[in-house]
Amino acid sequence: MIQAGLETKNELTPPLWLLAELTYRCPLQCPYCSNPLEIAKYQNELTTEDWIRVMQQARKMGATQLGFSGGEPLVRPDLETLIQEARRLGYYTNLITSGVGMDEARVKRFKEAGLDHIQISFQASDEELNNFLGGTKTFQHKKEMARIVKEYEYPMVLNIVIHRKNIDQIRDILEMTVELNADYVELASTQYYGWSRVNVDQLLPTREQLANAEIVAKEYQEKMKGKSRIIYVIPDYFENRPKPCMNGWGSIFLTIAPDGTALPCHEAGQLPIEFPNVKDFSIADIWHDSPGFNHFRGFGWMKEPCRSCDEKEKDFGGCRCQAFMMTGDAANADPVCDKSAHHQALLEDIARIAELAEQESHHKVGEKPLVFRNMKNSKKITKEAEKTVTV
Repeated sequence: MIQAGLETKNELTPPLWLLAELTYRCPLQCPYCSNPLEIAKYQNELTTEDWIRVMQQARKMGATQLGFSGGEPLVRPDLETLIQEARRLGYYTNLITSGVGMDEARVKRFKEAGLDHIQISFQASDEELNNFLGGTKTFQHKKEMARIVKEYEYPMVLNIVIHRKNIDQIRDILEMTVELNADYVELASTQYYGWSRVNVDQLLPTREQLANAEIVAKEYQEKMKGKSRIIYVIPDYFENRPKPCMNGWGSIFLTIAPDGTALPCHEAGQLPIEFPNVKDFSIADIWHDSPGFNHFRGFGWMKEPCRSCDEKEKDFGGCRCQAFMMTGDAANADPVCDKSAHHQALLEDIARIAELAEQESHHKVGEKPLVFRNMKNSKKITKEAEKTVTV
């Protein structure tokens, strides 16, 4: 087994949050999606019985929160069955959806099955931009679904991923959430993994855009206090300290990919680590004994500057996936941290992207097209990656 940072298994906490990525199929093609680039590889999805077994085992270990995600979880015809079983087991359940594939009849079935929470995503407040980013005409349908969710006495939870293409509309976005009578609003600054990493040059906002957006967000936080909770967090790239990713590797969060691969976070599948599958091992065995889940637990794996850092128990060295993407070594300090040897390279990349955005705004260079999330592009990216490895 790969050396874990923990001294004994007794130090392990149970997985409290289970994210069930039911499928990577999705009717939308958002270029900021954090799903793996190789979505074409995830065709062999877990069966209804597989998912029920996973939920039962995780609940027995102490998991209390259950998120149904994807892709688009609504494409699974067994979703109501899974919700009903989750309610029987005592989970608090959250459906994370675009709303596409949902209607009033299905919302009613979700209510009857015991679903606790529905989060609906929008791409923008402008119908044309929303439909462009999603790759299909969904804006009016989303608004109707938001209305119906509220009608069925669910908390109105809206998620809007923020990036350079829509950040200047943030006031209009917040006005839309007021119009829809949202209880919770997540202005989710793009985290650059998966498809959004491919499109980082086109999506990363400038510092000026972020500063302006923060002013507007704070204005509405004050304006809507007691009526709506608005959450706004700037992208990692503009911080000097990394976030405590997933509250520590293998600490609280357990993600199950559509094919049954168990992961400490939804991006960990890109790392050169072998992760177990729920078809082969129990959740208890995976959580306690698998090399993948023990790989970055604790602090024993850390290299400098993390090893001797007095903040390591606060941020756990940051994000392992981000470190891997930016430095080629997942054990390095997250480059977001200004103590990292790779932080300067990140700053230079941010400056490069800002200069590119400036040139595009003045038509000095042509705008680079977005790579939309779809099966065709997935197969192309996978093929190019395999070709690179072969060479």
